[in-house]
Amino acid sequence: MLERPPSGERALLVHVGVGAAVDEVDVQEFDQLARSAGVQVVAALRASLRQYEPRTLIGSGKVETLRLAVSEHACDVALFDHPLSPSQERNLERAISCRVLDRAAVILDIFAQRARSFEGQLQVELAQLEHLSTRLVRGWTHLERQKGGIGLRGPGETQLETDRRLIAKRIRRLHERLDKVSLQREQGRRARVRAAVPTVALVGYTNAGKSTLFTALTRAPAYAADQLFATLDPTVRRVSLPGGERVVAADTVGFIRALPHELVAAFRATLQEARESTLLLHVIDAADPQRSQRKEDVARVLGEIDAAEIPQIEVYNKLDLTDEPARIERDAEGRAARVWVSAHTGRGVELLREALAERLHGTQFHGEIELAPEHARLRARLYEIGAVRSERPQASGWVLTIAVDRPVLERLCAAAGTSPPRVACSDRHAFLQSPASAV
Repeated sequence: MLERPPSGERALLVHVGVGAAVDEVDVQEFDQLARSAGVQVVAALRASLRQYEPRTLIGSGKVETLRLAVSEHACDVALFDHPLSPSQERNLERAISCRVLDRAAVILDIFAQRARSFEGQLQVELAQLEHLSTRLVRGWTHLERQKGGIGLRGPGETQLETDRRLIAKRIRRLHERLDKVSLQREQGRRARVRAAVPTVALVGYTNAGKSTLFTALTRAPAYAADQLFATLDPTVRRVSLPGGERVVAADTVGFIRALPHELVAAFRATLQEARESTLLLHVIDAADPQRSQRKEDVARVLGEIDAAEIPQIEVYNKLDLTDEPARIERDAEGRAARVWVSAHTGRGVELLREALAERLHGTQFHGEIELAPEHARLRARLYEIGAVRSERPQASGWVLTIAVDRPVLERLCAAAGTSPPRVACSDRHAFLQSPASAV
């Protein structure tokens, strides 16, 4: 393998398309990714293929063109906007005498630079090791030599096997440490549930202005920059809404097209803030010509983290770059569904506060519910999140006094196969029904 230079990396970007021309939007996004990783982009190569070539992905002709471009521009690294197998990386590096990285490796490098919290650093290291473990397979021929010398001959263990074992051990340890950190974060969420404080999570495509909007809403500083994945670690702050109601807002990591699955898995604990929230603010760049595609990409990732069913308000940000006025748009049921704002200038932010107050008003369920014995799992889950205030047994099961977000209760009931209480939040007593018995 080729060594990484200490600094001043000159990068050549390779954009690959199959059966069609390379999408110009994808070209611009990958260029932003590369620059966010800190490399100097000196050249770009596009490869429109009829089909992939198994050995090198792009075929011998394009490989030769790539080799000449790397030599001409004195490149330190070639970055592919496409997943590469370990053997493809190795074959390409041998052919062009230059380090080769794929899209997932570039995103991992950005995450490694941006992680500041202990949890974020653990998650980045875990994702890097899981990515590296696939690159150990026949990656370095010199690692296949076994130790020799007196007393050391015999079947032994190859260096490759040793590295694989050490990485697997480190991955297990990271999972254990992340489980402890996740437990601490879960305790914080339980405290918010006990205090009956709704949670609002900001999600959206990276660089849509989530952190700037988070700062405008909470009036608390949060790091924001015009680059991809400027914010990696989640930040939680209180927000005061019209009428005096207080909620908790959580700023989360931005999503991106073709987010590698290992990253989604590694950051599942961080994204728990989005999965357990009462309401999602889906922040959209109103000036982005590809905003419809970006919305679909975000919806896909929300589905992967089991957050697709959480109620949303779409927030169209960056009005200062458009001619659109600040406003609230409503759905067919009259609920605030879309808010147009400029987090940079503050225009429309008060409208967003009003929309939040409207959507969150009356979302808290305070009262009693009656659970039958077949709802024991739901009872355990309510205890787990700290929603139970008191309990008394009865012949047909239990009567629980609870305080919980209604959307959270509805999701728990759906997971348990029961219908949520069909009563107003001010009512004192409610009965859960199975779907078969629900009227």
